[in-house]
Amino acid sequence: MTHVKSHEINYTKLLSHLVLVVVTLMTLYPVIWVLKMAFTPVQGFSTSLNPFPANPSLENFSYLFNDTPFVRWGINSLVIAAATTLVGIFLSCTAAYAFSRFRFPGRKGMLLGFLVTQMFPGVMMMIPLYLLISALGLLDSLFGLILVYSTTSLPFSTWMLKGYFDTIPQDLEESAVMDGATRGMIFWKIIIPLARPAIAVVALFSFMSAWNEFILAATFMNQETMYTLPVGLKMMVGQYSTEWGHFSAASLLVSIPIVALFFYLQQHLVSGLMAGGVKG
Repeated sequence: MTHVKSHEINYTKLLSHLVLVVVTLMTLYPVIWVLKMAFTPVQGFSTSLNPFPANPSLENFSYLFNDTPFVRWGINSLVIAAATTLVGIFLSCTAAYAFSRFRFPGRKGMLLGFLVTQMFPGVMMMIPLYLLISALGLLDSLFGLILVYSTTSLPFSTWMLKGYFDTIPQDLEESAVMDGATRGMIFWKIIIPLARPAIAVVALFSFMSAWNEFILAATFMNQETMYTLPVGLKMMVGQYSTEWGHFSAASLLVSIPIVALFFYLQQHLVSGLMAGGVKG
């Protein structure tokens, strides 16, 4: 009887693993196809199901670095995304801590206002943002995009961090006050270290939003040297033809920082969750 059950369990595991393998291959096939186009020195659209290039070449990557301002676009995107992440984290952490710990007039209205802003797509704010940035003289400016991206990501980040701060026991802060700690010391040395998991998620969200955003960057940036990577990639897609090889190679390069940041913050996220707040 036990022998029959073990065979049934093995067949079940085998079937589940086969299903997982098929689903994984279906998920990875588009990525492998992009790799094929990136290493194929042809700009046409390949309809072959073979996911491997016939004659691999680095010609598409060489074109990006030698014949386009791809490096300049990458620097622009990196500066904007990094600055947006740092500014967004600082503003959202301080705002979320105030909403979580203090009670002041207008608190509920401000939180509701943050929530309401998430109900509207970013495209609806494009015209007023353009007028504001233009009035400030920040068109074709990296600082202008940093300002826009930081403010647009602030509501989501504040709500998320506020919810996490609410789960941190206030007894820790009261104990620190009894030991002579100031409010600033409590915030920077107790709350921020304990909130590393939430901060990691907010940082990843802010960086990805700024790194991948296209509409606002295309609207505010008119000079080719000020383009970000998404806007630069759009130049490879024409009305009648598309440079698929160049586009695929650029897409792979654009995805590398996001993947690297995800794995780096994932380690911090897991270690932060494992560390805990109180040691016995």
